[in-house]
Amino acid sequence: MKAATTPVQRPRDAKLLVVDAAGRLHHAARNALPSHLQPGDLLVANDAATLPASLSGVHGPSGLPVEVRLAGRRSLAVDDVREFTAIVFGAGDHRTRTEDRAAPPPLHSGDGLALGPLQAEVVRTLGHPRLITLRFSGTADAIWSGIARYGKPIQYAHIDAPLALWDVWTRVAALPVAFEPPSAGFVLDGQMLQALRERGVAFATLTHAAGISSTGDDALDARLPFDEPYHLPEATLRAIARARAGGGRIVALGTTVTRALEHAASAGALRSGMGVATQRIGPETRLRVVDALVSGTHEPGTSHHGLLRAFASEALLQRVDQALEAGGYRTHEFGDSVLIERPARVPARLVQTHAIPHAA
Repeated sequence: MKAATTPVQRPRDAKLLVVDAAGRLHHAARNALPSHLQPGDLLVANDAATLPASLSGVHGPSGLPVEVRLAGRRSLAVDDVREFTAIVFGAGDHRTRTEDRAAPPPLHSGDGLALGPLQAEVVRTLGHPRLITLRFSGTADAIWSGIARYGKPIQYAHIDAPLALWDVWTRVAALPVAFEPPSAGFVLDGQMLQALRERGVAFATLTHAAGISSTGDDALDARLPFDEPYHLPEATLRAIARARAGGGRIVALGTTVTRALEHAASAGALRSGMGVATQRIGPETRLRVVDALVSGTHEPGTSHHGLLRAFASEALLQRVDQALEAGGYRTHEFGDSVLIERPARVPARLVQTHAIPHAA
């Protein structure tokens, strides 16, 4: 596959590879997605807006330049914004491939970081020279203001021109908690939502703090995805129950939606409210909620591609990868899409649902 190099969310020639429940592959235009869903289905999207999570600055003890990429947070609470998990690079910017980026200066607990108007310190390193817990100084309002004014969207070398924040916000973006865009949602616009309604497909959202897709280091990438907080609204829980009662399927728009829904049901009952997705989804995962997945195209070996193994066998995924390659599909966040239906003989089951008050 080739990388999508232009930050256009809905290019006219965007493609969709449909992998049906019988393992058959169909090529389609991506804007035809509603016609490949069934009346009574529920499409669930991630409505997280994307933070400008890349902050350039200076490592205090050495005086050397660094880029800090915010990568994790304990909760979605608005005032819980002082501590983050972060990836730190040395000198350079997104035009250098992530795997070729310079290492940061040696980082130690207590080291100061000057990040534009923000001051932060290294709380601890997390088993890797690039991975730290970072704590900002100041009030929550000042931290939010500094990130908004000074931060930039996390960006990779396959796109040369600097990304604007609106490039990485979906049309349903709400609370700014994602570190990289929940890019499966780039398919959505007013026309798509209208076509879903006309098809009889319901639509709902949840909020999941989508994490980073690559650290540039194989050892760190093997630890992805990091723990990610989410909020499953009661309204979405009720929509899932209605779809199930009517025989419809639950279709996740993106791997982050899959991770949130499956974590929310991991104790056996799907619950609304706040949670932190800590699990990895793969071939051994027993999916309880999600029947089908709409996702971007992902390269083998990535954590996103590994999640697909919960929906399809290794042999089928090899056929999918070959079809994507032969069809010239584009990968990365502005690339093309796949729709993978779970085999009909192994339906997802929702044992019960419980609505609980969400945390503040």
